Amino acid sequence: MRPKTENRRRNKTGSSPTRARPRSPIGSDTTSSRTSPSSAVLLDSGLVTEELAIFESLQISPEPNVNPRSFPHSVKQQCWAKAQKIKGRDPDRWRRDPLGNTVFRKLVGCPGCLCHDYDHIIPYSKGGKSTLENCQVLQATVNRSKGNQTEISKADLIQKSAYCRVSDRDMDLLELSAYGNVRRGQDSGGCNIQ
Repeated sequence: MRPKTENRRRNKTGSSPTRARPRSPIGSDTTSSRTSPSSAVLLDSGLVTEELAIFESLQISPEPNVNPRSFPHSVKQQCWAKAQKIKGRDPDRWRRDPLGNTVFRKLVGCPGCLCHDYDHIIPYSKGGKSTLENCQVLQATVNRSKGNQTEISKADLIQKSAYCRVSDRDMDLLELSAYGNVRRGQDSGGCNIQ
C-alpha cells in the first residue's frame, strides 16, 4: 500500500537546511566589515618574490613551429594547383589524384569516393616535412589506408581506392549544389560564344 501523497511531499520551507548567519544591525553595511583593512590577508613576500622570478624567466618562443603537422593554407593551394586537371572541368573545382581518382575541391577529409586529403608523400611520423614538395592531393580513402607506410606500391594503392563512376551530369549537380553554378574548363571543347 502506498503512503499518502502528503507524506511523500517535502515541505518547501523545511526542505533545505539553513545556515546560521550572524545578523547585522539594521542599516549597517555588511560588506564594509568584511573587507576592512584589519581583516585583509597579507601575502608572504618570499613567495611573491619567488613567483615573480619564475614569471620573469618565462620566454615566448620567437619562431613558431617551423614544421607543423598539417599543411599551411598556401601549400594546400599550390598542391591543388599541381594535381592533374580533368579535361572539360574547372580546375579550381575538379582534379585527379596520382592514382587517377577524381576528387572535388569542396569535399575534404570525408570518406566518400570524391573526397580528398592533402597527403604527406613521406609521412610526417617518419620525418616528412609539411612542404609543397612533400604534398599530394590523394583520395581520402586511399590516404587513410596508406597510413604512414612508405613501401607500398601504386598497384596496392589503386586497389584501396574507393571506386565510383561519376558522369558529367553528376559533376554538374555537385557543382550546382556546392557553388550555385556550373563552370566548364577552357579545354571543354564545343562552341564558345564570343
